Amino acid sequence: MEKYILSIDQGTTSTRAILFNRAGEACFKAQKEIECIFPKSGWVEVDANKIWLSTIDVITEVLIKSNNNFNNIDSIGITNQRETTVIWEKETGFPVYNAVVWQSRQSMKICEKFEDKKDIIHERSGLLINPYFSASKIRFILDAINNGQERAEKGELLFGTIDSWLLYKLTGGKVHATDVSNASRTMLFNIKDMKWDEELCKLFNVPMCMLPEVKPSSYHFGDTALFPISIPICGIAGDQQAALFGQTCFEVGESKNTYGTGCFMLLNVGDKIPLSKNGLLTTVAWQIGDKVTYALEGSVFIGGAVIQWLRDQLGLFGNAKESEKMALECDDDYGIYLVPAFVGLGTPYWDDHARGAVFGISRDTNKNHFVRAALESIAYQCRDVFEVMAKDTGLSIKSLKVDGGATANNYLMQFQSDLLQIDIFLPKCLETTALGVSYLAGLHTGFYSSIEDIKKIHTHQAVFVPKMDKTLVEEKYKGWLKAVDSTRTFE
Repeated sequence: MEKYILSIDQGTTSTRAILFNRAGEACFKAQKEIECIFPKSGWVEVDANKIWLSTIDVITEVLIKSNNNFNNIDSIGITNQRETTVIWEKETGFPVYNAVVWQSRQSMKICEKFEDKKDIIHERSGLLINPYFSASKIRFILDAINNGQERAEKGELLFGTIDSWLLYKLTGGKVHATDVSNASRTMLFNIKDMKWDEELCKLFNVPMCMLPEVKPSSYHFGDTALFPISIPICGIAGDQQAALFGQTCFEVGESKNTYGTGCFMLLNVGDKIPLSKNGLLTTVAWQIGDKVTYALEGSVFIGGAVIQWLRDQLGLFGNAKESEKMALECDDDYGIYLVPAFVGLGTPYWDDHARGAVFGISRDTNKNHFVRAALESIAYQCRDVFEVMAKDTGLSIKSLKVDGGATANNYLMQFQSDLLQIDIFLPKCLETTALGVSYLAGLHTGFYSSIEDIKKIHTHQAVFVPKMDKTLVEEKYKGWLKAVDSTRTFE
């Protein structure tokens, strides 16, 4: 009987279940969309119960599609949208408020109160004070519900990122835990001491009794309590760290970039904990046994979302796949730059007040130029991150592994290679987030014997090499930096 690892990949807009075999192949998939809620401008929430129900749905569907049952499952891995915050009642397991999504800016005013504490927050958590992370979201929810603080202090309420929420539900409320990668995204976790930080918790007035236990990423977290047989849950990692592992970036200096709604570039820095001076985040990549691996991370808020904007808001095309053809129909970019600062700018700027703009428009500008500029804006933002990574670490990054939906666009991938002047590797299995957590689960159970075993089965489907003249590349990039500066000075 063939065995599989079941990966649960809970993202911002959908929940997926994927069965992986020993060759690291995604054999069967099921997916269900998740509806986000936008109560006010800049607020993004989701019903945590719907996330849970969607998880049960996709698990059931993938088993039906594959004609398998739970006896065929070696173990379960969970990977998740990071920072998204759920608070629920310990007794009933019922959420007390909608899950506040990582993208949401509704706790911005809370963060502004702690601006004078940004240095200690950075030093202990590796993060920058920003509503992106979980700490201010916890504070927001506790303030928003009746007697929130009092109930939390009494131990009546529990906090978790989405992995913790699903783990709690899958185990029938027996396990309240998370892994180090997700804990490191809360702004409450000390990445040097590898434990919840009392001072940071006091700063945000978050009772430590509501926090989950923190475990390694490859670990027996618990067993399912809802299925005909118990299945061990043996791997948990935040989506971007899982993708780094799934891309087999196991060595210092290896990096990956995920091109999704946003873009997230991570660089393996080994057991060192470099604190960036240029807007990068220091995060825990994963822990296996006693060995902790760290990463530097750069975040681009609007990546593939700019193509969705062109499609849905401007109606320039009906399908995202058309964007590649339209970009290739331009014989020149005519110096047009689109800066998609729709929700501010991420790394290295961290400017919440910047707003989107288009520069260089002339009478003969057409919709193809807009599409091309939008695709190039994704690559330019990633170059911004790439530059500060090299500056902060002194490492010479010779290649980049990529994944995410936008990697299907060959124009974007080629332009990215040209802009960075390095080779770009596209893996055969594009489900690197789910693949990474399946590797972590499989390493614990013996489904995969070792890291070396995983390296042997990892293959690529395409490699993009630089073709553009380096002088022209630098001219284009200077124009981009000028455009970005203009969006930051606009009031």
